[in-house]
Amino acid sequence: MPRDVRISSQRQTALEELLAERLYEFNSEATGIFDGELLSACVEDASGNTIAGLSGHTWGGCCKIDRVWVEKSIRGSGLGTAVMKAAEAEAIRRGCHQMVLSTHSFQAPAFYEKLGFRRVAAIADNPRGHATFFYVKRLPASQGS
Repeated sequence: MPRDVRISSQRQTALEELLAERLYEFNSEATGIFDGELLSACVEDASGNTIAGLSGHTWGGCCKIDRVWVEKSIRGSGLGTAVMKAAEAEAIRRGCHQMVLSTHSFQAPAFYEKLGFRRVAAIADNPRGHATFFYVKRLPASQGS
């Protein structure tokens, strides 16, 4: 039995990957669903710098978006919409029936609502003085369904 718990404020990439793998193994064994795939989308400028992107995964007919970011100077240009639409198309191609994500009240709730996401829950004071909103978007059936 381990005796010491080490707490860190540094990124622990290897630990995060290990936890993701072990949780996927557990979840897949528990559900019998083994179709999980990472999902990412990226847009680069002419110099090869990332100016927009997202990350998440698909599993069991659901696409979960974990992070979405667009360079501040080009927000509102339609690039975020393009990245989200590309992820949605890929989710449909993979047979997903819904997309889920969360955002803070000060981030982009109106953006996601404009894209057809519906708020299903909120947690107040997360972070203090703000809220976290949870969204879902039902997707049309994929061509292969």
